[in-house]
Amino acid sequence: MGWPQENGSDCRTTLVWGQGYLGYDFGEHPLAPLRLELTMSLARSLGVLDRLAVLEPVPAGDTELLSVHGPDYLAAVRAAGADPGYQGFGLGTADNPVFPGMFSASALIAGGSRQAALQVWSGAARHAVNIAGGLHHAMRDSAAGFCVFNDVVLAIRTLLDAGAQRVAYVDIDVHHGDGVEAAFYDDPRVLTISMHQDPRTLYPGTGMAWDIGTGAGEGTAVNLALPPGTSDDGWLRAFHAVVPGAVTAFAPDVLVTQCGCDTHHEDPLADLALTVDGQRAAYMALHQLAHRVAGGRWLATGGGGYGVLRCVPRTWTHLLAEMTGQPIDPRTEIPPSWSDALRRRGVNAALPQLMGEGREPEPQLWAPGGESWLDRSIWATRNASFPLLGLDPQDPRD
Repeated sequence: MGWPQENGSDCRTTLVWGQGYLGYDFGEHPLAPLRLELTMSLARSLGVLDRLAVLEPVPAGDTELLSVHGPDYLAAVRAAGADPGYQGFGLGTADNPVFPGMFSASALIAGGSRQAALQVWSGAARHAVNIAGGLHHAMRDSAAGFCVFNDVVLAIRTLLDAGAQRVAYVDIDVHHGDGVEAAFYDDPRVLTISMHQDPRTLYPGTGMAWDIGTGAGEGTAVNLALPPGTSDDGWLRAFHAVVPGAVTAFAPDVLVTQCGCDTHHEDPLADLALTVDGQRAAYMALHQLAHRVAGGRWLATGGGGYGVLRCVPRTWTHLLAEMTGQPIDPRTEIPPSWSDALRRRGVNAALPQLMGEGREPEPQLWAPGGESWLDRSIWATRNASFPLLGLDPQDPRD
């Protein structure tokens, strides 16, 4: 296939995907594998998959998983997959119910993110994506927040082991990227930035501006806690006030992003208010940032997102298209074949008609002195983190 380029930028993109991802299935649970299936079918119907190289995932082995998780935890995940009554290590809870084949399904997703990392670092692709990944809450010795193995940590460790000196991780899920931050909290080689709903109002209850890393890693954890109700313009103002400056100052070899779309205004589990158009603008900004500061090396994962019909398929199809350098116009009509297939499955809910929601975001640039909750949050993050990165928290140009 021919690799697309836009404005001279190399946007060769590999999608790591296999039907085995659908085996990561908690049953009656918000993290429904249907959201992945519908994303792939929508991307296929719009021709986006024709612009990607698709790579079958290979499960992570024990050696790779032990770089992220402890041996007792791996044994627990294996045991849980064979015992429907298993409880322990965060497994067997409402958030993380056990299911048959749990170990193999989780290892497959983790391996997919590892492969995506190797695609980017080797130069086989400029960008790579694993939409089933982004399981950012899993800790070294426990499952948490719908996440069994932390594929993001494995991907970053893979990059470091392969020779990357500095990796920047940007997490735009509505929930704090706590598992990834914890893994690298004292590691100066990894910058973790998390934009999330204020943890005083949402799981997991961590990620305030003063959480900045420790020891040699002090200053390499950046947290931006957003007030409930933050919509496109405010979210994007916050993003541009913190993320590009911090990432540019860190000068990474590669950009890794967790692209959870549970920031959507219809998401049932959280309280931010972005539209698909705002989320699309965020992916565009991340793409530009990767080319500007990391030589275009960009590894993206999925993450949260529980608007299974109206949000996730559109938003992640925009992500895939953006990565190829050929974004989809938000005025594009949803192919009738996609909607008809859902109707044949008995879905009677209102389905989207267009790839956008009809609103072009118009964020204002941040300036010091604002008194809103959002502006105070931006200031708190800049004040806590920017001096440690050699930036002036009061200078909007930084």
